[in-house]
Amino acid sequence: MRMSFRMLTLTGLALVLQQTAFQQTAIAQSDLSPLQDYAPVTDQLLLEPPASDWLMWRGTYDLSGHSALEQINRNNVADLKLAWSAPLGEGGNMTTPLVHSGVMFIADTNNVLLALDARNGKELWRYQHPSDNLDGRRIGIALYGDKVIVPHNDLDVVALNVRTGEVEWEQAISVPSTEVSRGYYSLRGAPMVANGMVVQGVGATIVPEGGFIVGLDLETGAEQWRFHTVARPDAPGGNTWNNLPLNERSGGSVWIPGSYDPALDLVFFGTAPTYDTGPLLPDLGIDGVSNAALYTNATLALRPRTGELAWYFQHMPNDQWDLDWVYERQLANLQINGEQRRVVFTAGKMALYDMLDAATGQYLTSLDTGIQNMISHIDPLTGDKTLYPSAIPNAELGHLLCPYMLGGRNWQAGSYDRSRNMVYLPLSELCMMGGPIGEGTLLSSGVETTAQPRLDSDGNFGRLQAINLDTMALAWAHRETTPPVTAVLATAGSLVFGGFLDQSFKAVDADTGDVLWETSLGHIPSSFPMTYAVDGKQYVAIVRGQPSRFVGSLYGIIAGFLGADNSALGTPSTGAAIMVFAL
Repeated sequence: MRMSFRMLTLTGLALVLQQTAFQQTAIAQSDLSPLQDYAPVTDQLLLEPPASDWLMWRGTYDLSGHSALEQINRNNVADLKLAWSAPLGEGGNMTTPLVHSGVMFIADTNNVLLALDARNGKELWRYQHPSDNLDGRRIGIALYGDKVIVPHNDLDVVALNVRTGEVEWEQAISVPSTEVSRGYYSLRGAPMVANGMVVQGVGATIVPEGGFIVGLDLETGAEQWRFHTVARPDAPGGNTWNNLPLNERSGGSVWIPGSYDPALDLVFFGTAPTYDTGPLLPDLGIDGVSNAALYTNATLALRPRTGELAWYFQHMPNDQWDLDWVYERQLANLQINGEQRRVVFTAGKMALYDMLDAATGQYLTSLDTGIQNMISHIDPLTGDKTLYPSAIPNAELGHLLCPYMLGGRNWQAGSYDRSRNMVYLPLSELCMMGGPIGEGTLLSSGVETTAQPRLDSDGNFGRLQAINLDTMALAWAHRETTPPVTAVLATAGSLVFGGFLDQSFKAVDADTGDVLWETSLGHIPSSFPMTYAVDGKQYVAIVRGQPSRFVGSLYGIIAGFLGADNSALGTPSTGAAIMVFAL
């Protein structure tokens, strides 16, 4: 059959028009806001989040800080480039972006919440919380249903519509007194959605009656329960405060988000110490009265629906050095003493891990990373710790104590890689000249804490430590001049990402610690890196700038150690931003 020239021309024209229409549709689709196809975050999604999403503070309920994404891996990470960036506000912060359905949500400074297109950083909407309290320092937010749940340090929790940024509900967290002379309350930790409840820790720094944890209704924000982290005089643990009245008890701040075990239906939170340590220094010698100060420096296991305390374990009673045990409670199935156990494990500032049975709180074992010189003995049955005499504040002598009061580790969370059974923990190798009483200003007991290098220091103050949980032993360590100042992120691509005080962002080999890729961010990072994928493409994100108070203090200490030759620290050359990298 023969076809005329005219028919061929029309057919060709039709094909061209069809191809053009397809291209225009593709372009139009790429320009569409991902909010149009935003899928609600369900309980099932939170239980089994897709690898492409980062739905909560450390990615998953067990706070692993590990991603199953492997498009970026140790064979190609050298090709990682900046894909996009978006400016953020100035000020202190320590925020974590969340990503779902191609939308990135991030808590900026000055009470701003941003929704961005996770493919290119295009702003979709922003919410400005009306408040005179512009203190940033927020670790993160939460996603559930069609809501993004945002805490603010004026003690308001707000639920926003994910598509518009409009307020769905707003709940003020009541406190015993708003007239606090020295301290402050805060909502620094990210909220967590567990078993139909929003669970939020409340920071309480040097305020009477201490901190607490609340459960809020998901639909209305109304408070359903409250657990006080400073024991009341007439309640269990009330006799552990040297007979102090309630208004003279303080501490137990809850400023790090919790973890959740759905099978046990338990949430796990850590608490900070008290800052009014002077009245707790002596033992009164009264039967039935102690100075342990419950529930400071403890792991708390609570029922998320009711706030009922299932169990607690106090890691360090009567802490006189501000060596918090407040940090992430990670969950894993581990072989301990030849028995398979569901374990909650955590390390305080001493970078000493305690392993507990997640169902009962039974002490199992400890693992020391070699940072501390203050604990001489740990009871293998109870986990009770004995301090060296030099680690007890006294009126006459000072001692070189490790770590420094900022900690061998601090809020920079570690990552747990289940496939390798390895933990990766950012560390600082710092000590202090501690004491005598009355010479310094740390806590109300007045101990001195002057930062010092370790006696065996080789000039490397930063360490990224790998820990093998099969053998309960230290594996490799990557060490360098400046300490890590972000959490670390481990991925199925056999990589561990982290940011350092010298403004660098690095990827190291998960099996060896060898640096495989690094870039200068142009400013100090102070945040929680994460990774996600959109349309089959993996991205790695980190916030630069917005240095926290911890980072500012650490910068001054390391600059002092390095003296005139402190060029390794560099000088920030650009503003705060979210930086997103891809192949």
